[in-house]
Amino acid sequence: MTDTIIQAVGLTRHFGGLRAVDGVDISVAAGSFHAIIGPNGAGKTTLFNLLSGFMKPTSGQVLLRGRDITRLPLHRIAHLGVGRSFQITNVFPSLSVLENVRLAAQAQGKDSLKIWARAAAFRRYEERARHALGLVGLAARAADVAATLPHGDKRRLELAILLAADSELLLLDEPTAGMATEQVPLLLEVLRGIRRDTGKTILLVEHNMGVVMSLSDMITVMHQGRVLAEGGPADIAANPAVQSAYLGESYRHAP
Repeated sequence: MTDTIIQAVGLTRHFGGLRAVDGVDISVAAGSFHAIIGPNGAGKTTLFNLLSGFMKPTSGQVLLRGRDITRLPLHRIAHLGVGRSFQITNVFPSLSVLENVRLAAQAQGKDSLKIWARAAAFRRYEERARHALGLVGLAARAADVAATLPHGDKRRLELAILLAADSELLLLDEPTAGMATEQVPLLLEVLRGIRRDTGKTILLVEHNMGVVMSLSDMITVMHQGRVLAEGGPADIAANPAVQSAYLGESYRHAP
């Protein structure tokens, strides 16, 4: 029996008369790479907001390893191991790369409010931060100011922040958004390495089909707020309904 890490049950979110997410059921297997795709306006980011606790549903439930987290505050969900990135990079631009990641590690410990504690007390957080930077290939840039990083490196910094916070489930919202084409293969390798070296579960929304098809174990396709189809990359590529709603002719004869 597959171990489910997060599950949506009848998840629904209305904005006035608009049903952005409409009765969605989805289960994500622990340790898997699960992608959510679909056309603009399909409800993908709203679903992410609901799963991460950033937004509360009109109805339905979110279960984390069987525990109902639907109405828990955002910080409690984060402490339970759910980490989430956003389409727009979200780092402290005036702090160093290392300081950004160390703060994330510290926030998960018991010293998050001890501003005037001796630096030695935080050595374990710095060690965790350096390890996370190594996993994403930014160890050599630890002392750099975050604002000076190119966009692709800021994306990798966000991943390091999630790793340092010891998030068991990583929710990545459009990780390649705004990234130069030549930077995408490096991000692919970083994501493969994170999964190989940490065993964490990765759930992402992504428009880049090369990323989705090369990394995913399971793909959920959304359309007009509902789940249109779900399956492995080959099944999704060959699905006529998905081709019509989203992928188009280029995937009609995909293997």
